[in-house]
Amino acid sequence: MFRTEYRKIVSVLCKRFGFGQIEIAEDIASDSFLAAVQTWGMEGAPPNPVAWLYNVAKNKATNYYQRQRNFENKISKELITNSSEIHEEEIDLSAQNINDSQLQMIFAICNPSIAPEAQVGLALRILCGFGIEEIADAFLTNKETINKRLFRAKEKLREEKIRIEMPGSSEIDERLPSVLTTIYLLFSEGYYSISQNNTLRKDLCLEAMRLCNMLIENESTDRPEINALLSLMCFQASRFEARQNKNGELILYEEQNENLWNYELIGKGGFYLNRSASGNKLSKYHLEATIAYWSTQKSGTKIKWENILQLYNQLLQIEYSPIAALNRTYALSKVYGKQKAIMEAEKLKLNDNQFYFTLLGELYTDLNKDRAGENFRKAISLAKTHTDKQTIQRKLDRL
Repeated sequence: MFRTEYRKIVSVLCKRFGFGQIEIAEDIASDSFLAAVQTWGMEGAPPNPVAWLYNVAKNKATNYYQRQRNFENKISKELITNSSEIHEEEIDLSAQNINDSQLQMIFAICNPSIAPEAQVGLALRILCGFGIEEIADAFLTNKETINKRLFRAKEKLREEKIRIEMPGSSEIDERLPSVLTTIYLLFSEGYYSISQNNTLRKDLCLEAMRLCNMLIENESTDRPEINALLSLMCFQASRFEARQNKNGELILYEEQNENLWNYELIGKGGFYLNRSASGNKLSKYHLEATIAYWSTQKSGTKIKWENILQLYNQLLQIEYSPIAALNRTYALSKVYGKQKAIMEAEKLKLNDNQFYFTLLGELYTDLNKDRAGENFRKAISLAKTHTDKQTIQRKLDRL
């Protein structure tokens, strides 16, 4: 309940009172859950726990702002004006307002004036209900650093007087890349996580998919590139159960049991990919989603890898990234053979990247076992999690 309801209460209260009162909104939401723990622990949960929680949050919010009238000399004139108008029924926790508030909060958080890592941090905290320690784990840092980062981001939102409201059409176009980047980074952190020593964190991925789906359900933000992003995430999520063994160790793509793929999610991915085909703009999300689509097709067909290779060629022209270039060399090996792929891969010189050396080790395995072993050992030295080290060690042992 905390994961699903905390974010709703905070979003509604922030929308009602502004970013200037965001800490108060967070405190009220937390206090409401504390009251639930104390009361339900003694009396048992009520018939409708969510309604109980919302009622407590409304009362706490109303009482807080009524109390502020007694301390007018300690608060700003704007807050006095707002608090004097507070009535319990004005704190609207209806399903429609909750949904609207969260959607508006996405665009407020993803303001260009906020650093990208702070945008993701605020999204995890406010829109996903993650604790400070969980966010610190996701960023491989400590709680103090995250607290400072979020504090600075909130201060920036106050200084810029960012309003929690749905932007106009032109501003949506301007802000949308930041929104999509935040959701994409959130999913990516879950899909390949180096926090909590977990390679896969489904909770982060599902939160990213929920936020993306919220954008699609709103008429003003139902854009082709958003459908493409959700399609990409559906295709990637369809292979969750095949990506890990019972010990939590990573299973690489070539070794996955295709019978464990979720074909319902693959179907949804296809549905959103078709919806993304409107308009005249080809985004990186369209190309990545189509690559992910081909990755869910049965192995053994050359046409599959030929299509993936051509898509990577297009993707690198639209937006170059070292990881995309590395992934392209894997597809290249499937189409033109390992020797050609090695020549292309070694041009990248990604000497601080474990995946670079893992791929080179894989490509050299049937050609030069000494070079393969050398690359696998370098990959192990760069691996950041115990799971990754085990996965690469298995490849080294097979030599």
